[in-house]
Amino acid sequence: MADIQAKIDEIEAEMARTQKNKATNYHLGTLKAKIAKLKSELVNGPGGKSSGTKNSERGFDVTKSGDTRVGLVGFPSVG
Repeated sequence: MADIQAKIDEIEAEMARTQKNKATNYHLGTLKAKIAKLKSELVNGPGGKSSGTKNSERGFDVTKSGDTRVGLVGFPSVG
């Protein structure tokens, strides 16, 4: 776990050093993806939920409760 956290800290330091402009957007995006993957491994363990395992003990679980309906109202071309 400490190894994963060290990698995350190293990548965040590299992101802090990198200037943000059009030429470096792709590089910053790949670094953000690496951080997201490492944080997922930190929470779910190595392999995690994305490795194809059907283990219900991994990841997050939100229990359903109540009787609610949600409707979103707005213009169809917003955003």
